[in-house]
Amino acid sequence: MGKYNNIAVIYGSDSSEWEVSCRSGEFVASRIDGAEYNVYEIFARFGDWSLVAYRKKNAMRNILPEDARIRIDKTDFSVVLNGEKVRFDFAYIMQHGTPGENGLMQGYFEMLGIPFSSCSSFVSAMTFDKFSCKNYLRDMDCVKCADDIFIRKGEEKSADLASEAVARLGLPFFVKPTDGGSSFGVTKVKRTEDFGPALKLAFSEGKTVLAEKAVSGREITDAVYFDGEKLVALPVIEIVTDREFFDYDAKYNGFSSEICPADLPAETASEVKEVSKRIYERLGCSGVVRMDYILAEDGLYFLEVNTIPGMTAASLVPKMVRTAGIEMTGFLTSIIENSGK
Repeated sequence: MGKYNNIAVIYGSDSSEWEVSCRSGEFVASRIDGAEYNVYEIFARFGDWSLVAYRKKNAMRNILPEDARIRIDKTDFSVVLNGEKVRFDFAYIMQHGTPGENGLMQGYFEMLGIPFSSCSSFVSAMTFDKFSCKNYLRDMDCVKCADDIFIRKGEEKSADLASEAVARLGLPFFVKPTDGGSSFGVTKVKRTEDFGPALKLAFSEGKTVLAEKAVSGREITDAVYFDGEKLVALPVIEIVTDREFFDYDAKYNGFSSEICPADLPAETASEVKEVSKRIYERLGCSGVVRMDYILAEDGLYFLEVNTIPGMTAASLVPKMVRTAGIEMTGFLTSIIENSGK
């Protein structure tokens, strides 16, 4: 018997990723063990939290009409359903972007003392910012970090910034928001004159931006979780796309091939898994976390960490889980029962 009774799956978000978040959340809710837990689906966007569906143990899913959705009581994270007050005793956070991936939602649950599926509020906030996260990893001997330039809103007005970026990073290079996901706001800059529009696009997603050297190589990704006894690295995936990079269309609209397991020598795949586990430990992660890399001729380059990776049927982590021969419901039970340890 599990430690928890009422699982709240929270999806939707205040960011551009909110629709993907809904798909991830609905997938997770549908795969949570219905014999073990009551599952409640909460749509949360811009402070409006409401119950949109629920599934009692060994019962069918009930979807609430949009005009009959029930508001969540945020004072104790509960809901009144059919005259009964339901207190959620575990939160499965599936909000990509703010507030679910940057530590805000985690801080709320930490104050209420309610266990949740992801990293702590501090780790979530630190890893959500690509520049901060890279600085935590720069001195690790097992992975490299590409050269970059940190730019805060207002600094883009400097007349020398474009020439400095080209001189330091070379062409092409990437411009990206430091705190975004799903490749929103990302541009591969090939000409100096493209730098200004790239900055404008990136700043539309946040107040800080990273200009980062483009590293040539194979894009690979790996995920790690704690199974109650040890850290487990799932099979490595290689991402192959004809697009400029692994952008939104490549990720979600079928413009990429995701080879799982990646066609790598066994020694290389094993090394990537060990690096992923070391990064997970170094950052103090919890739940399932995915690390993205470029495998270049001169070594493995860290790109970013995803503390709430996509969990749609077509997402990378579910593909890794299936390739590993792990049943998804059992995998989610392991995340629920062992998060925070």
